[in-house]
Amino acid sequence: RHLACLALNNLSIPTENKRVMALGPASKDVIGGLCKVIAEDKQESYLCCICLMNLSFLEASITTILQHSPAEEDEALIDPLENPNSLIRVLENLLTNSPAVPKSGSGKSEGIRWACGLIKNLAKSEENAALFGKTEIPRCVVENIRSTTAPPSRWTSNSLEDFSLFVVLNLAQWPESKIALTRAGAVDVIRPIMSEGDLQGLKATMACALLGAPWSDFPDGAQPASKSTTELMTNIVEKKGKDGQYAYGVFKLYTATKAYSDLSKAAAAADSGDGETNTKTLAVPSAVALCFQVVSDLVLAAIDDAEGSSKYVPDVKSAEHCVVAIEQLIPAILQASDPPRKSVQSEKASSEISQMLRTYADLSGTSNVGRTSANNAAEKIKGSASTARPVLEISHDLWTQYRKREGQPLDQFITNDRGVEVDESGPLDFMPCCAPSKDGSGGCVIS
Repeated sequence: RHLACLALNNLSIPTENKRVMALGPASKDVIGGLCKVIAEDKQESYLCCICLMNLSFLEASITTILQHSPAEEDEALIDPLENPNSLIRVLENLLTNSPAVPKSGSGKSEGIRWACGLIKNLAKSEENAALFGKTEIPRCVVENIRSTTAPPSRWTSNSLEDFSLFVVLNLAQWPESKIALTRAGAVDVIRPIMSEGDLQGLKATMACALLGAPWSDFPDGAQPASKSTTELMTNIVEKKGKDGQYAYGVFKLYTATKAYSDLSKAAAAADSGDGETNTKTLAVPSAVALCFQVVSDLVLAAIDDAEGSSKYVPDVKSAEHCVVAIEQLIPAILQASDPPRKSVQSEKASSEISQMLRTYADLSGTSNVGRTSANNAAEKIKGSASTARPVLEISHDLWTQYRKREGQPLDQFITNDRGVEVDESGPLDFMPCCAPSKDGSGGCVIS
């Protein structure tokens, strides 16, 4: 059995093998066999968890893997939550029946560790997260972090604590699992980790934002939170990692943008109204420009006749999160110059950005939330053109520079808005006007 598990592990590593093993004709037997060994709590359980984790790096397979729910040939399909032999219930049983502090290096501790690694990957989809939210698994991973004696600075990659915090982060983005984490007291447990200036601090910061922690919970006025989250967004879009912390692909853009959006909501709530004391922490021009970039790249990808392309085409959720963030940060983005002054650049920026947001709102795939936020932000930005807005100007300039580098059309969102003279008969600007007559009347006539 041990050698067979090792062989399956080796086979599950190459990308081309993952699809065959997880989605091919024998996938039910492969997943079922591994699940059975885990359920029997054999010494090889950890190898089976590692093998399933390897397969779950193929994102197309994660729903199939978690919904494994064996039944007899003549039986109907059984809901995974109703089947004690399903993978999700087997993993839940493994975590709930483990000792509070399993002996390090034991088969039991290794099984729990790699089970959490598997759950980390499987929790990336909303459908899977909804299932996890109906189990004891969210409580168990929070307890893993609560009960550890090692400080976060000592957590190694792929340790139980590292995996558990990743699970919290991935589950925190989705509604049902978020409720389960909140019930388990996740924010209180991970809040102290935010002060760590490394990977664990970044994960804890984003998780707290996603779980709705108030602005006051974030250390140092949320300056580190703003910097690390926007840096992550930038790195994902530029397809790179950060030396010593994470590689490209570890985090998804929709996770980073959702955390930034939720941070923006917390800042706006703390400002309580039209103030910008806290929102200006997040509304730095580079971050605002990146939000414009994500939204406009999605718009260009969605418009069939648009020219130019980006090396990173964002997903619909990421664009929505960026639009919501823009709306929340409007008071800081539109902060007027001191002293107030007119600015042609602000007029151009407000016109172009508001048009881009309206174009996004009109896309068929835009959600009601995204459409409402985009229209609200567009209206406020368009109405701000009478006064210079330094943050908006710089953000627009950075966004324009990006589009130039990518070879995108710079006139895509330029409108020809100009006043049109109108009387009770309609617009007159297309008519040649004659001089007023002697009686003082005059106007336009068709020559």
